[in-house]
Amino acid sequence: MQKRNTYTEIEDFLSDESFQTWILSKVDEDGWEEWTLENQQRAKLVEEARLLLLAMKVPESKLSASDIHKALQNTWAKIENSEKRINFSQNTKQRFLKKYFLSGVAATLFFCLLSVWFYKSNFSEGHEIVTYKELIDKNSEGLVEQTNNSNKPQIITLSDGSSVLLQPNSKLSYPKIFTGNERKVYLSGEGFFEISKNPKKPFFVYANEIVTKVVGTSFRVKAYSDQPDVEVLVRTGKVKVKSNELVSSSDREVVLLPNQALRFLRRDLTFNKITNITQDETLSGSVGNIEQLSFEFTDIPVSQIFETIEQAYLIDIDYPREKLKECHLTTSLSDQPLTEKLKIVCRSIGNNTSFEMNGNQIIITSEGCN
Repeated sequence: MQKRNTYTEIEDFLSDESFQTWILSKVDEDGWEEWTLENQQRAKLVEEARLLLLAMKVPESKLSASDIHKALQNTWAKIENSEKRINFSQNTKQRFLKKYFLSGVAATLFFCLLSVWFYKSNFSEGHEIVTYKELIDKNSEGLVEQTNNSNKPQIITLSDGSSVLLQPNSKLSYPKIFTGNERKVYLSGEGFFEISKNPKKPFFVYANEIVTKVVGTSFRVKAYSDQPDVEVLVRTGKVKVKSNELVSSSDREVVLLPNQALRFLRRDLTFNKITNITQDETLSGSVGNIEQLSFEFTDIPVSQIFETIEQAYLIDIDYPREKLKECHLTTSLSDQPLTEKLKIVCRSIGNNTSFEMNGNQIIITSEGCN
């Protein structure tokens, strides 16, 4: 059962027969309850999967207005039978409260049925979410998959020098080495991308229903399969966003510039372009350190530059503090992937300064400033 430790999306649980048995038959031979309670974040995901699995057990046929009416009549009939069994020796106030309590139950059941009918009529049957698995199955290249099951972002460095800050409960699939005239990666969840410039090889991020195309820039894509929208937010450079070919054959692209964003509404397959993210509460409230910090440095201590990089990427940088304590640099690290930032800093320091990356740990070796 170790496989479930890698689950980061609702569909992972829904496709697990053991999970289905536990939820639908209340048979817990594999210790699902104990496993769920080990982690609060995991418990939230399991609960969402449980509710969706139970909802999926609603009969597949559409619920018409007549069906809803019949269901409501049956509910009222059950209520009336219940009322007949009430002990008539109880006082009028008790009967009054029970009547209104049962009326509330009927209203709740009615609105549940109405919600299921509305959902199935206007969302489920009108549009099926393009999944991460569908996208990678269409790719003929051998892909490497990185899953972030931790509670903090992880850095991924691609073969072209581009870097991705992958958020918790997210996945990224990419080729070990980019070949051909395009660079393609596949995202489920949220990631902040800093793309190495190469006009001859555009970079594409496939995230559920949308495709984001860039040459060299930094931007964030948020595409969780269980959320109603997909978002793209640009920090530097320019990107072009369009619908995935699995959703639409349209070639229409939306161009985004720095501090602009796009929200793809899954319900009606439309794009909502936001030209000023500060006026959008959801977007402005979700901006992370890497999108806010400045990477323009004028006569700044190296220690402060390293601290800024640590805060932006939530990583640890180990460097010889004594040897570099008098070092000051003037440099621009904006619109550069993490590896390129580190190369620029090391070249500026000189004296055989180099770096080594090991996951979220960076080790700098140096003999001091030039």
